[in-house]
Order: sequence, then structure tokens, then C-alpha cells
Amino acid sequence: MKKLRAISIVLVVAGFILGIVFFVVGSFKPKSAGITIETVPAASIIIDGEQVGRTPYSGTRKPGEITIKLIPESFEAPLAPFETKVTLVAGIETIVKREFGESDETSSGEIISFEKIGGKEASLAVVSIPDAAQISIDGSIRGFAPYKTSSIVPGEHQVIVYAPGFSEKSFSLRTTEGYKLTAVVKLKPNGEEVLSDEDETPEEPKQEEVEILSTPTGFLRVRSEPSTAGEEVAQVEPGERYPYLDTDEDTGWFKIEYEDGEEGWVSNQYAKIIEPGVDNEEEEPSPTPTASPEPSPAP
Repeated sequence: MKKLRAISIVLVVAGFILGIVFFVVGSFKPKSAGITIETVPAASIIIDGEQVGRTPYSGTRKPGEITIKLIPESFEAPLAPFETKVTLVAGIETIVKREFGESDETSSGEIISFEKIGGKEASLAVVSIPDAAQISIDGSIRGFAPYKTSSIVPGEHQVIVYAPGFSEKSFSLRTTEGYKLTAVVKLKPNGEEVLSDEDETPEEPKQEEVEILSTPTGFLRVRSEPSTAGEEVAQVEPGERYPYLDTDEDTGWFKIEYEDGEEGWVSNQYAKIIEPGVDNEEEEPSPTPTASPEPSPAP
């Protein structure tokens, strides 16, 4: 009886130790990275020289850079294969979509990948082929590719990429806190003739702008945060206009792009939003502050 009890105790202890070992090993085991590939029509998939199946495909792999080659299955006109490199991130799914054409030029698709940046902000960058395509996010025109912002709310967003003479591309994506999401979007020609500059210059879609008003110092400070506590990152002058990006709900300050790819906040006491297509008007006197204005004499 004592012998059976001793054996039982040994088995229980051994099981407990094995459980701890499996838990520790699992905790230190690196997370896998997800990869999803969708194509029209279906295609054979080769990753790092190894055929892994056909589309639609969803799987996990070790984090790091991989080379993907897609060979379309076509029984009519020959279609152009596609090859690209993407970097997989642990715990994050990378998405590759491709609609094959007879050449790379007549093909389209998007690649959505992530890069860890840390912090609590979510960042988004959109690159288009061809360059300078119009970017709309959640129904609002934000600018032209290459476009990037660090003021986007984490979560689901609807993106539309458009360029004259090309088919519009619409897709949804999910931005994540602490990560930069990059969407590389390839558009295909739609067969419509685009007027040259000699024929007619199409009017470019415009976005809202922020106009700088008169200040006691003759300039307005651009800060890293929407308050006077934010670090000064630049100075702008009355009468100048900058692309409008966002409004802080608490202070009413405006977020602007004061240089290509550089963003900052200005006090709403010394700035106003200008709707697209509104020409310069006679400068108005500084309005009465409405929400946490930046005190003089440090506008």
C-alpha cells in the first residue's frame, strides 16, 4: 500500500514538473507570423523557393523577410506572374492580393504589411503605383500618395485609391496601436484616355487647409502636442496655408502638415480652417479663443 502511494506521489510530482516545463518553453517560443494570399484567378504559391499550395492561402511562418512568387492558373490568354518580398511580423497577419493581367502593367493588387514602432499611436502609410494617386480614408480625401499619417485611430478603416485613367481600388484595413501599417497599392489602367496637359489640365481634388492668422509676435509656433506644453517643432507665418489633418477634441487645436511628411499642432486662436476652393481673403482679426488657446506672447 505504501509502495502504491509512493508511486502515485512520484507520478503527480512528475506531471507537475512536466507541466511547468511545457509552460516555460511555450512562453519563450517565438510567436508565428501570419500570411494571407488571395488572387484572381487562382495561382500557385512559391515561398522562398518552395511550393506551398495555391490561392486562396492562409498560414503561419517564422517572422522575417520572405520571397513570394505567384504563378496564375490561366487556360486562356497567358497572364503575368508576380514576385515580391515582404517582411512578416510576429503576431501580425500580412496580406497580399493580386488580380492578374496579361502584363504587370495591366495587373493590380495590394500588399498590407506592418512594422513595429512602439508607443500608443497607430501609423498608416499608403504608396501607389502609379505615384500621386488620390487617397481617401473613411470617405474623406486625405491627400496624394505617398501618404502617411500618425494620427489615425486604431481599428477598421476603408481606403480608396484613385488615379485618372486607372481603375479605382477600394479595400479595408485595420490599424494597430504601436505599429505602422504600410499599404502598397497597384492600380491597373481602365482604358480611358487621359487628357494631356496640352489638351486640358484636370483640376486636382483639394483638401481642407489651415490658414495662419495674425499673431502678436508675427509668427505662430508649431508644437508636437495640442497644447502649450508641447515641444516647438517649427514656426509658421500669418497668411500661409497648410494641409489640415485633424482637430483635437479637448483643446480645439489644428493638426497640420507644415512640411512634406512632417506634422504638428497649431493653436486655433491664431488659425482657421479653409474649405477647398476658397481663395485668399482679407486677413481677419484674431478671433476670440474658443478652446484652450495658447496665451500670448508665445503663439
